[in-house]
Amino acid sequence: MPHSFLTFDFGGNEDAAQQARHRIDGWKQGFRLDKKLQLKFERKEPEAKSADTPAAPPKAAKPVAKGKAKQSSKSKSAEEPAKKTDPAPANPAKIRLIVRLDFSDHEKLSHQRWIERIPLEEPFKSANPKVIRAGEPDFVATSDLFDSLD
Repeated sequence: MPHSFLTFDFGGNEDAAQQARHRIDGWKQGFRLDKKLQLKFERKEPEAKSADTPAAPPKAAKPVAKGKAKQSSKSKSAEEPAKKTDPAPANPAKIRLIVRLDFSDHEKLSHQRWIERIPLEEPFKSANPKVIRAGEPDFVATSDLFDSLD
């Protein structure tokens, strides 16, 4: 029986993609599905807006004055939140998870159950699940993409 693919588009949500990876790794270990259930990530970095625009130099840290040995607690607490908050990247990478189900001919029922189960689980629901079976138009392209990913 040829394998099937499940694709999930997580957009820029890295946390959900990692939760999905952990969930599949747990299933692989718990149900002994090492070669039957494989996954790979496809990450597309967003292109820069313009190649002609030079990148802004990173901001230098403020030098600490040597003369002041003690700082008030108010100034320390005012500086800490500024250090902890990092601006989110403007264009996060697009993350797509591709899962290959490769069950043998006598495991048709298990194959069907996993195809139905995975898209209904929590980290996968909101990731636009798509099932690609053998014989569908996107199957060859998805298979080639899966083989080319690390």
